[in-house]
Order: sequence, then structure tokens, then C-alpha cells
Amino acid sequence: MKIGIVTVTYNSRSVLEDFFASLEKQTHTDHALYIVDSGSTDDTAAFVQARMPEGCAFLQNSENIGFAAGTNQGIRAALRDGCTAILALNNDVVFGPELLERLAGALDQYKCGMTAPLMYYFEPKDRIWAAGGSLQPWLGYRNKHRGGGETDNGQYNVACRVTFAPLCCVLIRKEVFDRVGLLDERYFTYTEDVDFMYRCLKQGLSLWCVPEARLWHKVSALTGGDLSTFSLRYQTRNAIYFQHKHLPGWLALCWYGYAQARSLLAYLVGRNTRAKWNLRRAAAKEGRQLARCGPEAHDPTPPSGN
Repeated sequence: MKIGIVTVTYNSRSVLEDFFASLEKQTHTDHALYIVDSGSTDDTAAFVQARMPEGCAFLQNSENIGFAAGTNQGIRAALRDGCTAILALNNDVVFGPELLERLAGALDQYKCGMTAPLMYYFEPKDRIWAAGGSLQPWLGYRNKHRGGGETDNGQYNVACRVTFAPLCCVLIRKEVFDRVGLLDERYFTYTEDVDFMYRCLKQGLSLWCVPEARLWHKVSALTGGDLSTFSLRYQTRNAIYFQHKHLPGWLALCWYGYAQARSLLAYLVGRNTRAKWNLRRAAAKEGRQLARCGPEAHDPTPPSGN
């Protein structure tokens, strides 16, 4: 199995040393690395070019095109080069030498389309970030990380089928993209993984969490955290966009009203500043408008003939 490892960089210099060190130790050697830079303004490009291992393609963009578009760019390049599986992988991570081997082996063992490792916070190292996860239809298909925040006491040591895993690290067979297409680039960043997993679920494609494969994630090291202005905008906007894209119109409208009311209440009771309230209001409207712009960018298809 030839694995195309796709990672998107954006001012990522501070995390790349550990990332490259982890990749260099992999026991599964039939892989190629595709680094897509999204207009970095630090010395990410210079560092990558100095450290590029054999079998690495460095695709540079002059502007920040977003995680979804950057990942698609890497996936297309990997599929054109004959890769039979794609590992969507963050670069703010560290992992052991058998990550690729164990994820690839589990694809055949469980006869599934996708596999994901047990993911931990970088610190403390025994704190679980995601042991797979689930999509919650009663909450507008909000995703939930399985075991998130728990100390690992072996409670997730058995591989199992799950309905969600963050694209921080997921190994995906080529055939999955043939069925559902690539990432929806309108999300830019955040929620594109929810959208992709939802489409896979609707197509009956299976995803397994493989605890023998493990990874440590420097959560929010490059985005400023869940409460940053950047994160608030895109998380709010993209949740509304997802609901208008996939749910019946009346139900999507209900979720839109709920989001606006909840944001207002948080402001009135002092949990949000006026600036954050205004940001959430504007982002929710932006998400609704995004869904009205037509289907042109929805779920683009991978290259044909591979």
C-alpha cells in the first residue's frame, strides 16, 4: 500500500522539527509526503526546503487558501502519483514509528475505508484528545470526541467502529474519495471533517479507531485556541453552513435561531463580551449566506483515472 501523507502548513515552523523526526522513523516505508504551504509568512518554507526528505513534494501557495483547499491540493497530487491511500495528517503532532504500519494493517484487518489512531494531548501525555468520536444528530450533527479529556487507563484499548474522527490523523482508502469526493473547500477550516465523515456515513463507509496506533497532538498550537477570534468565527459560521447544507430547510432554520438566541443569552448573562456576541451573530449570518451561493465548490471530485 502506497500512502500519500498530506499535511498543510501555515506559519508552522515551530512544530515541524518534531513532525519530521516522527516521519523519519516510520517502519512502513512505502509512503510519500505532500506538504502544502498556505502562504506562510514565517520561515516555514525555508525550513521545509532544507529538511525535505526523499519522496517529499512541497506545494507552495502565495496566500492562505485554508485547510480544506490545501488538503485537497495534496490529495489530488498524491492520487495522481498513484497513492492507494491518503493519510490526512496535522503537522503539530508527534507519533511512534509504527503509526503508518498499524493504520494500514487495520484497513485490511477490519475491511474498512478509514482508520484513525488513539490521539492524546501533547501534555499531559496520558490525557486523551480523541479515541475516535461520534456525530450527534440530535445536536445538529455536532461531533463529540470519544474519551476527550479522560486520563488513559486502558478503557479504549479495543479497536472499534466509530462515526467520526478528526482529520488531524485519518488514513483513507482512495476508493472513499471516489465515492464521496474531497473536502468541501467552503469551510476553509473547522467542520470540514464533520462534513466529510457525515458524507461517508451516509454512503455506508466505515471508520475504525485503532488504539495500537497512537499520536500526540499539540492542540491549538497554531490557531490560537478555541476562544480566539479566528476560531470563534469559523466554528460558528461552519456549523450553520453544515446544517443548511445537509438538513431540511425548516430544521436548519431552527438551529440558526437557536445559535443566535444562545449567543444573545451568553452576552446578557455576562459570559460573552459584546464584541464576541457581534462576532458570533455575523458569523452565523455568514454561514447561512454561504449555503445560498450554489453547489459549485461542494465536495469536489478527485482526479479521474487513478
